[in-house]
Amino acid sequence: MRASQDQLIRPRGRRRVLAAGLLAVALAFTSACTDDGGKPSSWQGGGESPPPKAAATISEPAADAKDVPASTGITFTTKDAEETAVELKDAAGKAVEGKLAADGKTWLPAGALEYGTSYTATVTATGDDGRPATATSTFTTMAKPGKQIRVSSFLGDDQVVGVGMPLIVKFDRAIPEDYRDDMQRRMTVTSTPAQEGIWHWVSPTEVRYRPKEFWKTGSKVSYRVQAGGLPLGSGWYGRADLSVDIKIGAAVVMTVDNKTKRMTVTRNGAVVKTIPVSLGKKSTPSSSGTMVVIEKLRKTVFDTFEELGPEDGYRTKIDFAQRLTWGGEFIHAAPWSEGQQGSVNVSHGCVNVSMANGDWLFRNTQIGDPITVKGTERKLQNGNGWTDWNMSWDEYVKGSALPYEPPADPDTSPTPDGALTPTPTPTA
Repeated sequence: MRASQDQLIRPRGRRRVLAAGLLAVALAFTSACTDDGGKPSSWQGGGESPPPKAAATISEPAADAKDVPASTGITFTTKDAEETAVELKDAAGKAVEGKLAADGKTWLPAGALEYGTSYTATVTATGDDGRPATATSTFTTMAKPGKQIRVSSFLGDDQVVGVGMPLIVKFDRAIPEDYRDDMQRRMTVTSTPAQEGIWHWVSPTEVRYRPKEFWKTGSKVSYRVQAGGLPLGSGWYGRADLSVDIKIGAAVVMTVDNKTKRMTVTRNGAVVKTIPVSLGKKSTPSSSGTMVVIEKLRKTVFDTFEELGPEDGYRTKIDFAQRLTWGGEFIHAAPWSEGQQGSVNVSHGCVNVSMANGDWLFRNTQIGDPITVKGTERKLQNGNGWTDWNMSWDEYVKGSALPYEPPADPDTSPTPDGALTPTPTPTA
């Protein structure tokens, strides 16, 4: 939950301390009137008040620090604190919104700070005595850097995708390995209901996120990349922050068995259709493994002359094409093989279906729907498409730049399904 810095945590016991103070004032007034001998006397105090039990220290940014990255967080420690509040204000006194990072030791602004601007951070710790202790640090952010790295997302706001859709974030320059953990700490995913998942670096310029199991139908997913002002090596900095909100649609899952030459389609766990298919012939077999629908093309042309040469190449108009791999494997309508579908493999690696079934699939699937092909002569190569689900969870975790810590109790409650709504790709 994002907490406004105007909403400081009030120390416990304040009302109790105030009441004790009023009682002391009343006693002082009575004592000043008379003593046993009838002579005026003055109240004798008990000396200075004891220091607060709690203590707070700000380690970063240091007081009076200059050229601080605009991505900076407030790193602090407290001692004997029952309640802690963090506040960051600019020179005009305007509060900056933010929240604690996952480690609980750093407070992160909701967005990159302004360049060349003075800020004051205040950490207030309150112990069980109700007495606050504060630490402050005033610092100045760096001037806007000349070398900036752009970050972009494949998905856009309000898009509805399939249950196998990975979250894909790209950088327009390679992120050095030593800086990927810093970047990943600033990449957060929030889902409703909560689901276990992790980021996986596919390459120096691309990182993806998937849950441990397929997304739950109807989930609302938000992901945020706080790259703005973040040092990313060799004098390069993140250009801007990026945030995206999407929704997960119905659980449409396709399974193709080479032995039966059939595709089984389920929706939210129930079988809705069984479709005869023709897969790749022995010389050009289809890949066995779990893939995801990458793109959908109502009409397109397959041209393989450059790849296969004039003798084996072909140029064919295709209807209802759904890309599965970068290597050219699709689900698509193939009216020329309808006689072999369900019995013989004759394709060049694609999943051939009839025109009617191709139309039905095209209308009932969306980007991110998973398909698993079983029993062919060739295994799917990881990286040939969105093959995130072709890896075991243990394999996927190894691609994280940070150690994996599973959640204590992820929510497993069901939610309703949705429909496809494509939107433009955001870029920061």
